Amino acid sequence: MAETAETTHRDPTPFERALLQRRRRTAEPLWREALGERLRGLRHKRGDTLDETAERAGISMQYLSEIERGRKEPSSEMIAAVAGALDVTLLDLTLSVAESLQAPNRTRGSASALALAA
Repeated sequence: MAETAETTHRDPTPFERALLQRRRRTAEPLWREALGERLRGLRHKRGDTLDETAERAGISMQYLSEIERGRKEPSSEMIAAVAGALDVTLLDLTLSVAESLQAPNRTRGSASALALAA
């Protein structure tokens, strides 16, 4: 993954500032942000702490926290490990995240949601 100002604790470059401004103007969240929100929701629904879920998934509590905050782009293996720790299938998690990204006027199961899930 490329280094960013967020990961190196330095001032962002003009390019990074412009990119961040563009992202803030767009209404559509990043996949990693939607994934993180969904994982946190599932963990809270179970009543688990970060430490409990991270231990079951075999990752650090800090890394899980960064995933939940949308700061990290976890590998498919990491996503599967966290999904397993939360007792959800990777398919159910992926579909749930894709559905959360759908615009309100789209119908469930539309081609765009399924494309996001792929």
